Amino acid sequence: MAFDHEKLQQLREKFSEGHGGNIHDPEFRAVGDKIFSASGTRAAPFSGIPTLLDAPYRPIDAENPDFGDLDVALIGVPMDLGVTNRPGSRFGPRALRAIERVGPYNHVLKCAPLFEAKVADIGDVPFRSRYRLELSHEDIERCFRQIVSDGVVPLAVGGDHSITHPILKAIGEKRPVGLIHIDAHCDTGGAYDLTKFHHGGPFRNAVLDGVLDPTRTIQIGIRGAAEYLWEFSYEAGMTVIHAEDIARMGIDAIVDKARAIVGDGPTYLSFDIDSLDPAFAPGTGTPEIGGLTSREALAILHGLKGIDFVGGDVVEVAPQYDATTNTAHVAAQMLFEILSLIRFSPSLKL
Repeated sequence: MAFDHEKLQQLREKFSEGHGGNIHDPEFRAVGDKIFSASGTRAAPFSGIPTLLDAPYRPIDAENPDFGDLDVALIGVPMDLGVTNRPGSRFGPRALRAIERVGPYNHVLKCAPLFEAKVADIGDVPFRSRYRLELSHEDIERCFRQIVSDGVVPLAVGGDHSITHPILKAIGEKRPVGLIHIDAHCDTGGAYDLTKFHHGGPFRNAVLDGVLDPTRTIQIGIRGAAEYLWEFSYEAGMTVIHAEDIARMGIDAIVDKARAIVGDGPTYLSFDIDSLDPAFAPGTGTPEIGGLTSREALAILHGLKGIDFVGGDVVEVAPQYDATTNTAHVAAQMLFEILSLIRFSPSLKL
């Protein structure tokens, strides 16, 4: 249709009056009706108390937890006692809470998860000690057992990647879960410096504890100089997709393989921010060049809609190594994408 005076007049009649919440397309209007007030205002992204993804804050009593009617609990895990290189991911949850303007609508997955499920930021895991790694893992496992036992899906922000081991012990207690693991490193190494509870070994530990099914595990984006440490991944039957395989295989093939491997069983999604190239996410403890672009990571996540996700995490954001806050911003976006995927999980009874 040509743009002429008649078309201009039609646009003026339809759009000159009202406010931004007056949306005519049925799909978009359904979203706008949830977000705009009757007077046409939205919550300012820079106001109020910062929370993960601007979710409502719901404090939980650690001794007598009451999750009410929550579907998904967003929770910070500010612990980085398990790092092998640069520390600082203990500040990850606080950095992500400071990020504004992520969501509320996911135009690819067609959802506004904060308005379609009962989601809250329940604060941080309460730790008894800031110095003792194994004790901190016990605290994480205890906290996540409380969440899972109440039928709530946990979505965590680390913290270093060692936190995923106690999380999986809570989630996989009754049956081992599958795993989609997006990372630069397989994190299936053995004991280093007299401990196995470090961020280079959570998935070996989880398999040996019987809470993670290695045959339903895929690790995507693996690269760097530590390949010789990942023997366990291959011996246990995990599927490893190296970063250099991604361009050759293509995103669609990787998504198809991931879906085939995890099947329709319960699955955990762990996203290490160092899976991205440091050009996109420099604020992390073990950066590896040659990683995923943020667009590639989004494309992989978008292809996982409908998988039975029973939990997830975003880990290893160390904001002090990033002068631009790009790392926290992209991590918050990945957190939003995982929340959007959980919105469609068969385990979420909406």
